[in-house]
Amino acid sequence: MHLSEPLCEFIANNADWLTVFQLPSYSPDLNPQEGVWSLVKRDIGNLAAADLGQITRAVKRKLKQIQYRPDLVDGCLAGTGLILDG
Repeated sequence: MHLSEPLCEFIANNADWLTVFQLPSYSPDLNPQEGVWSLVKRDIGNLAAADLGQITRAVKRKLKQIQYRPDLVDGCLAGTGLILDG
């Protein structure tokens, strides 16, 4: 989809104001979400769940804990090596 002819034409016709960066289709090292899921999986890796509901609760609990630890989220963002403006 991203490399379709109509889109390539649109990019070429609007090159004066539009800058497009083609990223790899799958690049976990550039995705801060991968770091968050790594933290979650590390915490629940040894969970012997009786049912799917127990796993769901454990994942939600860990995500809620991470939400209140901005240093962890910042670490996942910094781990990508991408520059964040703001």
